[in-house]
Amino acid sequence: QVQLVESGGGLVQAGASLRLSCAASGRSFGNHAIGWFRQAPGKEREFVAACSWSGGSTDYADSVKGRFTISRDNAQKKVYLQMNSLKPEDTAVYYCAAETVVRDSVYAAPSGYTYWGQGTQVAVSS
Repeated sequence: QVQLVESGGGLVQAGASLRLSCAASGRSFGNHAIGWFRQAPGKEREFVAACSWSGGSTDYADSVKGRFTISRDNAQKKVYLQMNSLKPEDTAVYYCAAETVVRDSVYAAPSGYTYWGQGTQVAVSS
């Protein structure tokens, strides 16, 4: 079992930066792939970024490539999403997700994750 708690959301102006954090608790964390997803009002949950358990592989949605960076600290059981050059279309609730894996791979589908946090709101004004 892994429990996830996101933090770091807020209201910012376009062009600003935010750093989201996801704190994990549970027996182990190093064998979990991690993903960040977001859901805007009236829209489906969408993939944002993913990181393999080692941190050696990452993947990003086209809409955030070059602006967002996912990273993790397995010793601290934390995952981060650094978001730069934020745009109004980045406004959404952001969720951290984790899945126990045997391969050091990244996973972009929400259905591939068992454990989810409660989400943190990010609002970007124009």
